[in-house]
Amino acid sequence: MRAHGSHALAELPEPVRGRVVALTAEALPDVPRLPPAVRRVATFAPARRARLGARAIAEALADDDFRDRVGTQVAARPAPTSDDLATCAARAWLSRPDEWEARLEDAVRRLSESAEPARDDRADREVERLRARVADTDQALRELRSKQRGQIDDYKAENASLRRKVGDSRAAEREARALAEESARLLEEERSRAEAGLAARDKELRRLRSQVEQWEAEAAQGRRAARSDRDEATVRARLLLETVIDAANGLRRELALPAASGAPADRVEAELAAVGRGPATPGPTSPVLLEQLLTMPRARLVIDGYNVSKSGWPSSSLEAQRIRLVNALAALVARTGAETTVVFDAAETDHRAPVNAPRGVKVVFSPRGVIADDVIRELLAVEPEGRVVVVVTGDRELAEDAARAGARVSAAQTLLDLLGG
Repeated sequence: MRAHGSHALAELPEPVRGRVVALTAEALPDVPRLPPAVRRVATFAPARRARLGARAIAEALADDDFRDRVGTQVAARPAPTSDDLATCAARAWLSRPDEWEARLEDAVRRLSESAEPARDDRADREVERLRARVADTDQALRELRSKQRGQIDDYKAENASLRRKVGDSRAAEREARALAEESARLLEEERSRAEAGLAARDKELRRLRSQVEQWEAEAAQGRRAARSDRDEATVRARLLLETVIDAANGLRRELALPAASGAPADRVEAELAAVGRGPATPGPTSPVLLEQLLTMPRARLVIDGYNVSKSGWPSSSLEAQRIRLVNALAALVARTGAETTVVFDAAETDHRAPVNAPRGVKVVFSPRGVIADDVIRELLAVEPEGRVVVVVTGDRELAEDAARAGARVSAAQTLLDLLGG
């Protein structure tokens, strides 16, 4: 780095320095071995190089080697035809031709002489402009002071209003604090009373629990005593019954009595059978009577499946009807203990859908070619006389056959009402 004393770039007039930077920016793409800082600027557009890279270019021109390479490229370019003193001085400083210092000093001197009148005019205009600005500033200052005085008056009034509000807020705060303290005191008293009442209730609850436990122990002891008495009474009753039975059997053997045969109503039933009708046993006509009948010992319930399900849920599919009917029977069978069989008609298909029947309910399908009515007739035929058998169907012919077989016939709607469907 070598600086040239009075001819350093920083000592040149501003117009000359600007032209030096502009000429260097134009020649940068053609200058070999650019410094790193300037290498980035060389990729800019020419106008942006001078504007954005002026500082980097000025610092790089302090290196005489770089300045020599730039001067070579500037000298190779055609000189301007116009008498531009700043450009001539910049080209002389960069390219350093013979007697360049004299040329530079002459151009700088001529540039300074030409700038003096313009500088004086500019100074006069600047003075006038500054005077006008001073006057405007004075006027603005007076207006600002007047405005500030008005604002100060407003601030004072607002401050006084805020002071009053602060005083009111403090008074309200004191009242609120006193009210909060009174509320806290009352709350503490109420909490103390509640805790005392809770302790009293807990004590009473413990006393009642102790009394209930004592009563439960006494009741358990009474139940045990009653069970013991009942067991003794049962043993005595069974012993007496067995004694009577043994005595009756002994009397029958001693008298050689034959077994009883026939019944008083045999003649009437035979006459009715001769004209084509058997003795009809009236069936239940209400859900209450039906349930009472099913609670009798060893009661038998036979249901015409699809006849009942189609009466209750005609819009559902056959599978949905089966599931709904079988599931609805679970509660009834659990209450009554009746032996229950549901017969579904499958005479026209070999498919037998699996049915998850509840406990106590049997589900059967008629064989292919056999209707459910015939299956029900076969079930009734094997039942012993005298057993309580209830057939639920809406089929008139099946109902008549079931009545002739000694069964009680109930309508489908009666069973559905009992099932809650």
